[in-house]
Amino acid sequence: MKKILICCVLVFSLGGYAQKKIIAQARANIKSGNNLENAEETLRGLLKDSVNYTNEKIWLNLFFAIKKQYDQGNEKLYLKQQYDTTRLFRDFRRMYEVMESLDSIAIAKNPKNQKYRKRYAPMLNQYRPNLFNGGIYFINKRDYVTAFDFFDEYISCGEKDLFKTYDYQHTDQLLPKAASYAVYCGYKSGNVTETLKYADIAYADTSQLDYLLQYLAETYKIQGDTLRYVETLHRVFNQYPRFMFFFPRLVEYYMSVGELDKAMVVCQQALEVDPKDRHYQFAQSTVYFEKEEYEKCISLCDQLIEENDSLADAYYYAGMAYFYMGKKLDDASRTSRKNRSKIQSLYRKAIPYLQRARILLPDEKKWALPLYTIYLSLNMGPEFEEMDKLLKNENQK
Repeated sequence: MKKILICCVLVFSLGGYAQKKIIAQARANIKSGNNLENAEETLRGLLKDSVNYTNEKIWLNLFFAIKKQYDQGNEKLYLKQQYDTTRLFRDFRRMYEVMESLDSIAIAKNPKNQKYRKRYAPMLNQYRPNLFNGGIYFINKRDYVTAFDFFDEYISCGEKDLFKTYDYQHTDQLLPKAASYAVYCGYKSGNVTETLKYADIAYADTSQLDYLLQYLAETYKIQGDTLRYVETLHRVFNQYPRFMFFFPRLVEYYMSVGELDKAMVVCQQALEVDPKDRHYQFAQSTVYFEKEEYEKCISLCDQLIEENDSLADAYYYAGMAYFYMGKKLDDASRTSRKNRSKIQSLYRKAIPYLQRARILLPDEKKWALPLYTIYLSLNMGPEFEEMDKLLKNENQK
């Protein structure tokens, strides 16, 4: 039994000795500035052992191993020597992560032990703008995932005890801008959670609020949050009626749920801002069409065509308005000779519009079926046969 105990003590002693030797070697490398990556790797290896995880000495040496790498890289850039800027920013961020962990471990052991906070928080506070700059750097690299991590670190400093005395939430004027960039990075990387994480802070950044709300609106739609999606569309449309992302989506939403009167109100609000804007006018013509106010739709489309005879959809909707007016009358009374004449007149009026739409939209084929019906009704043999053949070919694809 004594032999076993002696062996255990010897093993622990040798283990402790080996650990001290490793730390001493890492410290020597840090002091000389040599083999710093190896020193960092060795120290991180020690921390993988749960027994060592709360060893403050290991964490502190790890911090200095990374800081030394950062200082060397920074010096090279200052001297205009070649160095990896990406690595420099990553080293800097890792310094923050390590010191935050060390401070948390020390406080967990003893809430009064704030020695790391008092000594190193001022230094990290001075360097902190580099987190913001790192985020911008990685945005320019189109590495939005890494860029978000930098802005996340920059913003979250205000929530961490290590930097409590700086009260960033009330003193840092760059926080809204950082939050706005964080929203952008989350959106660009397709991460819904990250896009919304700092949205409330980002609202204070008015310089790009229109684009910010666009990203949020699209994210709410992806998330299935229809209420916030529509609220955001309304909010931005009211503030930026000329920003064309929001207007068509707001009209489209109301039309998709059958709330045509609300869609018309949005169109009227837009036209009050700019009565001659063709996007607003065309949107209103489609609402008239869906409301079956066909004559108003045709009148508005004719105005648009007069200004620009290449607006394919204006021709299409005007032609379809005539077509549905004729079809509606045809369905209501098939026996009346008077109505038959009127139906044919409406169909004939639809033809030039739909034929023009065919020329301008050769691939869409949405004009094919109404033309087929019109040609059949008017006994236009060759035209009907052509359209019949075209539709059969389409159905075979």
